[in-house]
Amino acid sequence: MISITSAELNYLIFRYLNESGFTHSAFALGYEAGINKSTIDANLVPPGALVTFIQKGIQYLELEANLSTDDLDTDEDFQFLHPLDLITKDVVELRKIIKDKKENIQKDKGKGKEKEIIVNGREHDRAVAMEKDKELAREKENERQQREKEKERDRERIEKEKERERDRERIEKEKERERIEKEKERDRERAEKEKEKEKEKGKEKEKPFEDTSDANNIGDEINGRFEENGTNTGPEPMDICPSLASLPCEIPDSDVTVLEGHTSEVFACAWNPTGSLLASGSGDSTARIWTVEGPSSSNIENEPSNVVLRHFKGRTNEKSKDVTTLDWNVDGTLLATGSYDGQARIWSRTGDLISTLNKHKGPIFSLKWNKKGDFLLSGSVDKTAIVWDVKTGEWRQQFEFHTAPALDVDWRNNTSFATCSTDSMIYVCKVGENRPIKSFQGHQGEVNAIKWDPTGSLLASCSDDSTAKIWTMKQDTCLLDLREHSKEIYTVRWSPTGPGTNNPNQQLVLASASFDSTIKLWDVEAGRLLQSLDGHRDPVYSVAFSPNGEYLASGSLDKCMHVWSVKEAKIVKTFSGNGGIFEVCWNKEGDKIAACFANNVVCVLDFRM
Repeated sequence: MISITSAELNYLIFRYLNESGFTHSAFALGYEAGINKSTIDANLVPPGALVTFIQKGIQYLELEANLSTDDLDTDEDFQFLHPLDLITKDVVELRKIIKDKKENIQKDKGKGKEKEIIVNGREHDRAVAMEKDKELAREKENERQQREKEKERDRERIEKEKERERDRERIEKEKERERIEKEKERDRERAEKEKEKEKEKGKEKEKPFEDTSDANNIGDEINGRFEENGTNTGPEPMDICPSLASLPCEIPDSDVTVLEGHTSEVFACAWNPTGSLLASGSGDSTARIWTVEGPSSSNIENEPSNVVLRHFKGRTNEKSKDVTTLDWNVDGTLLATGSYDGQARIWSRTGDLISTLNKHKGPIFSLKWNKKGDFLLSGSVDKTAIVWDVKTGEWRQQFEFHTAPALDVDWRNNTSFATCSTDSMIYVCKVGENRPIKSFQGHQGEVNAIKWDPTGSLLASCSDDSTAKIWTMKQDTCLLDLREHSKEIYTVRWSPTGPGTNNPNQQLVLASASFDSTIKLWDVEAGRLLQSLDGHRDPVYSVAFSPNGEYLASGSLDKCMHVWSVKEAKIVKTFSGNGGIFEVCWNKEGDKIAACFANNVVCVLDFRM
């Protein structure tokens, strides 16, 4: 309903008194009512406006009767009128104004827009303008938040690309160095006579076996020198010539099952500890659980079945969902996967997603179950490690000690664990403790991997500084400093032998795999190098001991997987694929080896001697 303000009414009376000749009365009213401060435009108010306004009031009854038959609609009709319209317009003009505005509203509604037009003086106009300003501000805020989200996603993508580019550059540099060294070697060989080369080769083949025969006799002397000087001065390690070892022992195609399905490189694989299931993780944003039963010859016609564990919703090219690591719990009922999107996921052995663990702010590079199976441990590029409560699906504790990305994690027992990072530090932490219970400092480069021995008393680490080190909780400095590699060491593995294993009467051995294309076997108790396994031509990314500890599988960027006799330090089986190998692993029976390749496949090799 239209209303008139007291200021407007005072002005109409002031005009009426002036126009009627009541000058003194008009002056008194104008002074007391502050007419001189009024914002009303005198040009818009016609002479005799007060009388006209009163006449319009009388005409209201006619309007009320004629504009509409509904009392509610009458009030709505008058909402379209301005007070001055009642003074300056006759009934016909007022009806036309109301009719036109109603038609405009109907047109807007027909277009699907619901607008409310209420003209109620300057106050209403200001309210509408303020509401529009608020809406515009809300839209701008939403746009700003959306831009921030896009920037965050871009930063994550850029960080991921930088990390991957860094890995590629490092691999390419190593390959380039290898090519240069090989070219130099070929130049030197061309300068020699063919007969002299043949004689030299014969000497090199005989020499390692002569050296090895004396290794055990002088072990104590070597150990003493190692303790004094920190350097191994023992016999030359055994050199294995691939041309001798690989040709007679090539694994035939009939003993190989090729698992196809991934559409990008396969980074990780792991056998279920209790059955014939094999899990694989790939850059195609999926993991797969394969059922591999019987010998490979039986799988030629009937390809092994697999379940696809998708790590994305919608687009299949989301590279941020690369599956980088995976691990089965000890009883083989649950599979954990880590991804570039910073999320860990837990799946059933049938491929059902049980829980998604979301707290990391960067890619997950390492993921491990404790033996009890109640905690899952993850390490991330965001510089933190997190212990997850598997039963609740929630994070139990986040450990924020590193100053750079965490590269590897490993449980010591059910409640304590170690972490390593590109900041060159190693920390031993315990669930419930807010500070590390031990800090190990000594590496001069990125620490790539760590691994506790079977008893949890010794921790092995390897680094870009070309050294492997052995640490103990009893002291702050390293117990052993193993310096035989000439380039970065990518990973280390303990043999499943010695105290705390199923093979307690066998010697405990540590294997280290390096970008110098070799694998070193170490006698940690004596602190000396046992053997150097020199059969690969490119960096070695993965090594794995057989369950009985007698054999070691190795996978390299040279596309070859070798199986070595640990005792004899020679290749007993070999397989050549069509892409670099990122990981190798044995099944629990020790009769099958899985290898994941850069050409999108997983190969399962039957092993029998």
